Formats: sequence, C-alpha cells, structure tokens
Amino acid sequence: MTTVIDTRDLLKHYGRVHALDGLDLTVESGQVHGFLGPNGAGKTTAIRILLGLARKTAGEASVFGLDPWTDAVAVHRRTAYVPGDVSVWPNLSGGEATDLIARLRGAGRADRAYRQERERLMEAFQFDPRKKGRSYSKGNRQKAALIAAFAVPAELYIFDEPTSGLDPLMSVIFHREVARVRDAGATVLLSSHILSEVEQLCDRVSIIRAGRIVESGTLPELRHLTRTEISFAADGVAADRLAALPGAHDATVQDGRARFTVDSDRVAQTLPALAELGVQGLRVAPPSLEELFLRHYGDDLAELEAAEAGQGR
Repeated sequence: MTTVIDTRDLLKHYGRVHALDGLDLTVESGQVHGFLGPNGAGKTTAIRILLGLARKTAGEASVFGLDPWTDAVAVHRRTAYVPGDVSVWPNLSGGEATDLIARLRGAGRADRAYRQERERLMEAFQFDPRKKGRSYSKGNRQKAALIAAFAVPAELYIFDEPTSGLDPLMSVIFHREVARVRDAGATVLLSSHILSEVEQLCDRVSIIRAGRIVESGTLPELRHLTRTEISFAADGVAADRLAALPGAHDATVQDGRARFTVDSDRVAQTLPALAELGVQGLRVAPPSLEELFLRHYGDDLAELEAAEAGQGR
C-alpha cells in the first residue's frame, strides 16, 4: 500500500505556543483516515502544513512524496480541500464560484463530465447556484465548497470539519460522497471532532492531543484499549456473583438489569460463563470512539469540571 501523507516529528511553533509538538501521521492510499481531536489540538495547523499554506518549524512532512512547501502547486493539482469555515466571493453566484474552483483544478463548463457531476451534486445537496455568495448561509457556503471538491476527481481529499453548518440530511449526503470517492480509489483525510462521523466513515483513526498523535489504528485495533459493556435481565442475580465472572469489572444490578464491563479482547472468554447462568436479554455493547477519545481527554474534562465546581462555590 502506498503512503500518501507522511509526517515525522513535525513541529510548528508560534512563538511560545507549540501548535504541533512532534506529530507522526501516516495516511495510506485508498483509505478514509480520521484525524480526531478537539479544537486547538493541532488538526488545522497540520492540514495547513500539508497543503503548503504554513511552513513547518522542524521535522518532516510529505504528500505524494513531495514537500508541500516547495512543491505546493504539484500537490494541489492532485488534492481537493474543504475547510471548516468556507468563504465565497460575495459578487459571484454559487454556480460561478464552483466553476471558478473547478477551472483552478483543470476542469470547466466545457467539460461534459464536470457538468454532469456538478448538476448531480447540486441536486443532491439541494443547492441553489443562482444566488450571490453574499446571501449564502454558512451551510450553503459549505455546500458550495463540497460540490466543487467532489465535482472534479482528485487523488486526495482533505476535509477539515467539513460538515460544520450542514443539517443531518446533508451530512448523510456528504458521507455518501466520501464513500463514493474512496470506492473509486481516492484517499481521504477527514479532520473532525464529531465522533459518530469518524466512526461511520473511517478505515483508520488517529487521535491528536496537544500537537501529538496519541493513538492510531483501525477501530478494532483501538477498541482493545477500552472495555465492552455486557448486560442482561437480572432475575435475582447478585452483583457479587457477577464479579466472579471471568474478566468482569464494575458489576452492578440496577433497574432489573445486571451490568458489568470486560476487557474487549476477553469477551469471548466471558460468554460461556454467561451461558451457564442461562441469562436472558443479553446485550453486548462494544466501546465507542467516544470512549477512546475520553481515554485521552478525560483528565482535561475532570480539570474543567473541578474548575467549574470551584467557581460555583
């Protein structure tokens, strides 16, 4: 598999602020790679360096094996990019704006394939191309950028919080288009803090914290780091009996259901013991991406809650 994006010990400093502090990120071809972290974690800074819009302080960064700072034109010819906050030309219509972006990427109104894709996408995103840019809401500006990105085929798509401003229906359309370009062989780097979006779309996930990658892998590879919740109808089962089950943690009986957690890689060892108990209404809930995320940001959340409690007092 070919590496499309590769960074090694990437640093970006703004004075005393370390926006990136040793970022190691690898994105392979043909994958949708989730780039997950809260605002301020360094996602947008990393993307700006990959696009040649910002210069690294130190370390290595390459896109298609090229240096994005010195070979930005060559990188952009093969890349489609949508930021999280899109600006459009106020005096151009939405259709004119998408056509202008398409021409910059080598297509135009005379290109029949482009025209067909443009019309299909405008209908799918329920986008009116006749209105002037100044009249567009944030969601419609986002639609204009997404239509321009998807209408011209690219080898790499970079999305930075792309569904910001979109309603749930339009987010579904975006998910469908991402799946389409991936199936066509393109690579996608999807930066987001929307956990469900990343979980639905991505083949691999990298979690960034304070400018560094703290976890990276497929969802099944990362899920061993958290515990799976198992529950069933209690029917008189005591919590101490649950605690004796192999690998059981945090056993409780409440509201007519027995619950406990087990390390995700030990679920198969626990199920035979449950069969011996003859449990009814069994539910096995694998850990979500949110749990993986909170594994690395839980201490920040605890500090915030403590600070809020102190202010309340």
